[in-house]
This record gives sequence, C-alpha cells and structure tokens, in this order.
Amino acid sequence: MSVLDEIRARARERPDAAALVAGAAQGERRVSYAALVERMEAGAARLRKAGVDRADRCGLLAPQGPGFIEEAISILAAGACLVPISTDHAGAALERFAEQAALHHVVREVCGELRCETRRGVPAVDDANDDAFRALDPAYLRFTSGTTSERKGVILSHARIDERLEAANQGLRIGAEDRILWLLPMAHHFVVSILLYLRSGACILLPSGSLARPALELAARERASVLYASPFHHHLLSKDTSGIGLHDVRLAISTAEGLRADVAMRFRERFGIALSQALGIIEVGLPVVNLAEAETKPLALGRPLPGYDVWLRSDDGKRLEAPGDPARTGEVCIRGPGLFDAYLSPWTLAAAIVEPDGFRTGDQGWFDANGTLFLAGRRKSRINMAGMKFFGEEVEDVLAQHPAVRECRVFARLHPQLGEIPVAEIVPANPALPRKSELLAHCRERLPIYKIPRELHFVSELEHTLTGKLKR
Repeated sequence: MSVLDEIRARARERPDAAALVAGAAQGERRVSYAALVERMEAGAARLRKAGVDRADRCGLLAPQGPGFIEEAISILAAGACLVPISTDHAGAALERFAEQAALHHVVREVCGELRCETRRGVPAVDDANDDAFRALDPAYLRFTSGTTSERKGVILSHARIDERLEAANQGLRIGAEDRILWLLPMAHHFVVSILLYLRSGACILLPSGSLARPALELAARERASVLYASPFHHHLLSKDTSGIGLHDVRLAISTAEGLRADVAMRFRERFGIALSQALGIIEVGLPVVNLAEAETKPLALGRPLPGYDVWLRSDDGKRLEAPGDPARTGEVCIRGPGLFDAYLSPWTLAAAIVEPDGFRTGDQGWFDANGTLFLAGRRKSRINMAGMKFFGEEVEDVLAQHPAVRECRVFARLHPQLGEIPVAEIVPANPALPRKSELLAHCRERLPIYKIPRELHFVSELEHTLTGKLKR
C-alpha cells in the first residue's frame, strides 16, 4: 500500500485516535485520524476541481501547523507532486521560486483560507514535454539547502517514499502508541518524519512556536514519547528553567545539522536523555541513526540502518577498509532503498548520479572499530595546510565553546608557502568584542598548532541557507 493508503487504514482501525494535537494560547486543537482523512479527501476533490492534474507540480505555501499537513496530503491524494515553499517567500521571491520549480499551481493562504492559483505557460522540466517527469509518478519535490553549492531540486516518486519510510522505521520503530513532539519547519522536513508518523498511526504534537516553555508544556501534558528537532531547538529546550521534564520520551532525535558537544551535554544534564544524531539526506532518506551509542558517543552519527550500505570513498575512488582512525577520512557514499528518482534542473535521472558509487554525499567521515560513523566535515570545507588536512568544522566546534563567540565559520585561504591556511569569521556574543589573543589562547589549549586560525575577523552576521544551515 502507498503511504496514503496506510493513513486511510489507520483511520479505519482507530477513527477517533488523535493524529494531530496543536497547542495554542487560545486552546488546543485536536484532529482525529477520521477527520484528517475526511479533510484529505475533500481537499483532493477541491484541488482537482481547481484544475490540479496528476503529476502537476503543486507548490504549498502555508503556516506551520495542522493546516499545512492537511493540505500537503490533499495535494498528494489529488495525484499531484507536492512542492513545499518556505513561508519567507513572498512577492518576487515567491515568483522566482515558482519559476525555478516550474510550478503548475501554487496553494497558499489568502485572507485565512487556502486558495489554488494556476500558473500559465509553465515550461517542461525534461526534454520530453514533461512525459519523463510524469512517468516517474512524482510525489515530492524539494530543493537541497545549498550549503556548499547551488540548490538542486530533488524528485521523489511515491514508490521511493514508501521504500524509505519502511527502511527508516526499521530503526525508529514508530508505532501507534507514539506521540511525537515536532519542532522542525515542515517546508523542509516532511517525508521521513510527518508522513512516517501518520503512516504508523502515531500522534504528532505541534507547539504554537519554537519557544521552549510552550513546547515542554505540550510534551508533558500529552506525554510525548519521541522528540524530533534540530540542535538549535535542543539548545533552547535545555536552557528552560521551569523544571518541566520529558519523562516519557524514549527517543530524542537531533538532525538538520551537526550536534555540538556542549548542546548534547546540556540537554543530557537538563532532561536525563541522550540525544541521538541522525543523518538525514533529501536524496537518500534516513540511512544512519545513533540508536545504540547515544550515551557513550553523543557526537557519532551512529550505525547504518538495515538495508543501507554506507562506505567511505578515498580520493582515488577506492573503498577505505581500515576503521578506527579519525585522521583517515573518506567521502561518505550510500546505497540502499528509497534513493531519489531525479534532479529537476538540469534534468538528470538518479541512475546517472548513483552509479557506480551510490550517492556521494560530499561529507567526509570515518568509522570507529565498532562500525560507528562519525562526520569530519564537508569535503569542500577541507583545509590542506602544508600537507596536513583537517576540516573547518573541527575548528568551529572549538571556537563555539568560547562564551564570547555566538557563531563562527572557518574556511581555507590560499597561502604562497603553506598552500592553505585556516581563517575564521566570528560573530561576537556581546557588543564588546573579545580579544583575539584570548580566542587564540583558547584554541591553543584544544587544537594542534596547524589547526589554529591564522586570521580572525569579527563580523555582524553570517549567511545561512533557507533551512538555517551555515552557508559555506
């Protein structure tokens, strides 16, 4: 059965069970599985009447909450390809996105109601008048974050979504008894999360915002069993002083960006729960989760889930076999179920990308002796100083531990004698700038001399991608 058929089955089995619980100052809103499916079918009929056809690319611009989920699955039920749009798009930015994604329709909230606007003269994305695109049975189109390169439109078919949801739940074990506290933006995280939870008959808890107190109050009241959030959210939660606990949480997932040691430690101290990092990739799904060693190795990505072959590719294209050496990294490559179907522009079928190595992530990593994967950094952020290679992220982790540093970025600059040198851009935590000598002394205590930044520059802000990741 498809994911929508699974959701319909959950509604038949437990019609009154809560699918969504939204917290708000004016009172909570609860949506049962029966009501969710009823709204999904009604929404699909409305979209078809508005002219939405099978495999049309249908953008969705809606506020975070139950309405987003209801309209998203309505688009899927209408047979269209869901294209989530971040709420910061408006005016010319929205039109540029619509052109980039070649959208046939845009569903957005106007005066409190969702309206479907049809765009005319939309060009095909392939060389076959969109026949090749439609032949994929496309369900989902989302753009990559673009941290180190141009954003790419990733296309997933209904079949690939079903495969990756089944594969992810081999590890997460989401069931009808679970209640998931959800804090991530739905426009960027939806498939191996929202759809997985609904497919499993679980209840999704939706706080009214990202502030810690309302989220914790909702989690405590509804007895959340799973927390799915980013390090940013975990940091906010750990700073809460209310004493509200997460006593029923069996699994706390950290994804979207690398987990820092200080965030993991503070969360563990505040709630008594170890954060489990997860490697989520829009082209792949959820191939690696730290389920077994979150307590002892909080910064590890973990071990590959069943069905996935995760291996390290050396610079010469060969597989790195020897584990246990963080100084000997390789590019993380992945084969397994649910890999994407195509890139949108330029139109490229996945087969041309994933053969012969699987999907090459661009991340450099290493395995320890137990087969646990650690990330060292992005390949494009690797610094080679006089033949000694390391990653900007390693230095950033150390600088970020200093109380005077709010955020930082470390990158390579060409040097006539040394090849490359590390350079740091730093956003101060306070208006009064810290002394450079103090920051360098902090680095000397924690880093080999060749990893210490040769230049420190104070900046007011650093550029981020639409998903909040640091742009490199």
